Amino acid sequence: MNKNELIARVADHAKLTKTDAAKAVDSVLDTIIASLKSKEEVRLAGFGTFAVTHRKATTGRNPRTGAPIKIPATNLPKFRPGKGLRDSVN
Repeated sequence: MNKNELIARVADHAKLTKTDAAKAVDSVLDTIIASLKSKEEVRLAGFGTFAVTHRKATTGRNPRTGAPIKIPATNLPKFRPGKGLRDSVN
């Protein structure tokens, strides 16, 4: 499912126009992104938790030459599914 299909399903389920559903979906996604940028967790009961993890800088190797390269530290978004979501999939 892509974003347009999600918007269409939300519109059908909530009996909204596709324009209103698109605004709602975009608003939810923008709010989650803004929270993650400010290092906040987003917990949705029964669905899961969005969080930011920090990956330290490391030294790797170029597979072609074997020369060492520096891999910079990064922040990565992470999603941990909640019990309700895990149970509904299995």
